Amino acid sequence: MKKIAAIVSTAITAFALVGAAPAYAQADAASTAAARELFDAMNYRTMMTGVMQQMSQSIGQSMRAGAEAGIKNNPNTTPEQKKEALAKMEAELPAAVAVLQGAMNDPAMIDDILTETVPLYARTYSAGELKQITAFYRTPIGAKMLSTMPKLMAEAMQIGQQVAARRITPLMQKLQEKQSTK
Repeated sequence: MKKIAAIVSTAITAFALVGAAPAYAQADAASTAAARELFDAMNYRTMMTGVMQQMSQSIGQSMRAGAEAGIKNNPNTTPEQKKEALAKMEAELPAAVAVLQGAMNDPAMIDDILTETVPLYARTYSAGELKQITAFYRTPIGAKMLSTMPKLMAEAMQIGQQVAARRITPLMQKLQEKQSTK
């Protein structure tokens, strides 16, 4: 369970960092209004709902893969201990996944993300730039880009996870080996 809790904690931290924004100068009212208009043109709420649904659907698989790798690659456990740990993980994982999926599918989370993201855009772009971006998203190609964004983001996240796993798994194995020799 500790490994599942660690994976859940890591997933929550990584998810939180996606929305984390450094503090910059305050945005002016015109840029804030233009950012809200942009988000309306982007149908941001619907897009984020799609992103959250994609993440929610894949979180169980990601958590299972991470937990399995941690269990199977632990050099300090016997095959029987690994079998028991895998069985325990399978029993406990659905509840952990359900908690995360509930949080990810909560409409209030989308509201919070939207509320906290508008100032980020307003600080980053001028009102004029935001209006140009809004105009783009109101074109047919801009609308197509928005409609394909959740799928592209989900696929890009899977690619990122695969690339990270290929690099991190050997490092984790080395760390476990070092810990077992202490």
